[in-house]
Amino acid sequence: MKTIKLLLGFMLSATMLTSCYTEQVIVDNGPSISLDQLLHSYDLWYVDVNRTQGYGETPFLQIAFTLTFDRGVVYANNNLVGFGSQGNGFGVEIGTYNAYDMILDINHVIDGYNSFDVYQIDNNTIELYNPFNDTSYFLDGYQRSTFDYDLVFSENIHYFLQEYEAWEKVYTSNFGALNEFDNENYLQFLAGGNDSTFRSSQDVNINNTNNIFWDYTGIYGVGNINGSLYTKNLTLDYDFLGNEFFEMTVINDGTIELFHANSGTVYEFEGRGYTAFYRGSNVEGKSNIEGEPKKRKQRTPKVDNPRESKRHS
Repeated sequence: MKTIKLLLGFMLSATMLTSCYTEQVIVDNGPSISLDQLLHSYDLWYVDVNRTQGYGETPFLQIAFTLTFDRGVVYANNNLVGFGSQGNGFGVEIGTYNAYDMILDINHVIDGYNSFDVYQIDNNTIELYNPFNDTSYFLDGYQRSTFDYDLVFSENIHYFLQEYEAWEKVYTSNFGALNEFDNENYLQFLAGGNDSTFRSSQDVNINNTNNIFWDYTGIYGVGNINGSLYTKNLTLDYDFLGNEFFEMTVINDGTIELFHANSGTVYEFEGRGYTAFYRGSNVEGKSNIEGEPKKRKQRTPKVDNPRESKRHS
C-alpha cells in the first residue's frame, strides 16, 4: 500500500510539474504584438540623433525631437517654442503612416514617401532603418505624463534661439554701468554651420525683420549653469571688442532676459518672426548659414551602419 501511495504521489507531482511547464511555454512563446500596437505602446518616441548609424539623413527625422503615431497619423515636435503644450504635447501633424510586417511607411506632408524596417531593440527602444539611405535612427518611448519636456528644452536651448528671425531688445534696466552692448537692439542666431553664428544690429524700431541691417556677425556659445534648466551662460564674441558675457534666462516661449555680467545691466529681448519647422529644407524668409537647413546636429562621430537591408530588389 505504501508503495502504491508513493507511486501515485509521484505521478500526481509529475502531472502538476508538466502542467506548470506547459503554461510557462505558452506565456513565453505566445504571439508578439503587432507593429502598430508597438508604436501605440508609448505616447512619445524621442529621436536620439546622437545614436544614429550610417552616413545618410532622413530630413523629417533629423529635425524632430519626438514622434507620435496615432491611428494612422504621425505627429512631431519639431520646435521648442510651444514644446510640451503644442498639440497637447504631441506637436503638429506631419503626415500619415501604415504599419505592417515590421515595416513602417510614412507619407510626410512635404518630403513625401519614406519606408523603414523596424527593429525592437528593448522594451522602450526601436530602430527605424531606412534601406534607401542605409541609415538607422533610434527612438526611445515615453508616456506623456512622465516625459521630461523641461530637460529636452534645456539641453537644446540654442535651437530655441534659432526659431525666431530676430530678437528685439524691449527693456534695459535703469541700473548697471554704461557699456557698448547698450547700443545693440537686435540679435539673430543663425541655423546651419556649427550652430554658433550670431548677428547683431543697432537699428531701431524695425517692423519687418527682413529690413534689419546687421552691423556685426560673430560667434556665440551657450553653456550650462549647474542646477538650472532655464538659465544658461551666453557668450557673444565681438572679435576686436572682446567677448560679452551674460546669464541668459528664458522667461517664456518668446522672451529671454540677459544679465550683463561686466556692467550689471539687465536686458530683455522678445522674439520676432517665429518659424515653424516641418522639414530640414529651407524656410522662406528664414536666414541661415550659406543656405543650410535647420536641423538637429549629430554630436557623435558618424559610423558605418551594420544593419543590412532585407528588402528584395
